[in-house]
Amino acid sequence: MPPSKLPPSARQRRLGAELRRLREHAGLSATGASALLGATQSRVSNIEAGRYAVSADRVRSIAHSYTCTDQALIDALAGMSGGRTRGWWEEYREILPSGALDLAEIEHHAASMHITSVIHMPGLLQTGEHARAVISDAVPPLAPPDVEHRVSHRIKRQAVLYRDDPTPLTAIVHEAALRMGFGGRTVARAQLEHLIEMGERKHISVLVIPFGAGTFPGSGQSTVYFCGPVAQLDTVQLDTDHGSEFLDAPAQLVKYRTVLDRMEKSALNPAKSRALIRRIAQDN
Repeated sequence: MPPSKLPPSARQRRLGAELRRLREHAGLSATGASALLGATQSRVSNIEAGRYAVSADRVRSIAHSYTCTDQALIDALAGMSGGRTRGWWEEYREILPSGALDLAEIEHHAASMHITSVIHMPGLLQTGEHARAVISDAVPPLAPPDVEHRVSHRIKRQAVLYRDDPTPLTAIVHEAALRMGFGGRTVARAQLEHLIEMGERKHISVLVIPFGAGTFPGSGQSTVYFCGPVAQLDTVQLDTDHGSEFLDAPAQLVKYRTVLDRMEKSALNPAKSRALIRRIAQDN
């Protein structure tokens, strides 16, 4: 099968990167792996770059050839096999940056999610009007149709919280984000009421870090931690001015798991968080 004409998605790149890690852990060079697998070195390189779609059976065969004995990891990698996921986000392929599509795909497949946000409301918990107010302030300014495309994409991403088997979500939000007032008083109050409503759902925990908590790790950026089917397949997404950045190196995952744990310890419990959000909403 020739390489796909489309650039590989983040999920395809991740599968290739994990197969490369298994090869390197086995002490094999790309040349050695090609001889072991009965494939050309070019094919091995294309698989590891995510440019070739590989079947679940092929993934299992490669993992066993690399003497991987972690059956849970092998099963999870096999579950990532095949071609590009043809999800709803593909309709935005010629409209939005590729990182937006990658984010939607990763959210779709995540086993659970942990979000931290200091200034902005988490995108998965934003109302349409709040999202529009934030996106309209992009630099450089977006044309009105582009704003609406991004708003609709953000709202469609939220489907993972409403499906029959919704994705568990823990959102750690600083009090500063609750008081920013994006979009004016009416929009801000509706956003806070929506946050309370979502936090009352069984699969969603909204935790607020109050101003009185003082300093805490991770205060400089918004972070999303996606839990994969096994810990090795977790992914971190950093929200930056130039787009999404995805991290998956083992040391990075350990660091951000530690940061999230410490942030959660700084936050109020869900009931006290909702009470604080209500007080702020009443002040608007």
